[in-house]
Amino acid sequence: MTNVPKSSLSKNVLQMKFMQRSALQIEKEKSEEEKQKVIDDEHWVLDLPETEHKESRYVIERSIACIEELQYGRFSFNGCNPEVEKLMKIHSKDKELEAAATREAQNSVNDQEMADRYLSLSHTIAKKFAKKRKHAEIDESFDKANDSMDIEEEIPKSQKKKSSKRKFMKPKDE
Repeated sequence: MTNVPKSSLSKNVLQMKFMQRSALQIEKEKSEEEKQKVIDDEHWVLDLPETEHKESRYVIERSIACIEELQYGRFSFNGCNPEVEKLMKIHSKDKELEAAATREAQNSVNDQEMADRYLSLSHTIAKKFAKKRKHAEIDESFDKANDSMDIEEEIPKSQKKKSSKRKFMKPKDE
């Protein structure tokens, strides 16, 4: 607010009998303004201890392009703006490299998984081409190979699968 001084009436004029009401009204307004100032000053003060600034849970981005995964903002085609086309190529290469890296990470198989798969596959093929009488020998050799791998995992022999008689295994519900 700007405090522009009002032209006020003189003290003697305000003391005249017909001006008494306006004098009382002016005094009332001044007292109300002073009370209001005091209330405003006291009203909005909080007596709370200062809290430490906590780390924000929100990430603030300057552009919506990152959030919406939009393409590069400026476009140029057929050599109309070569500088923008260079920037577009660089940006598209970066995006392709990131996408390829994520696809590679999702589709890759580690060495242990590959070894386990090869071992079970070789056992299956050996069993397929063996005579019926030699199936038991192949199973024993496969169990011995698994036993040597189980030493690393330290699985007790009581929990190991026994191949004495095959039973029907009900499929698991997923």
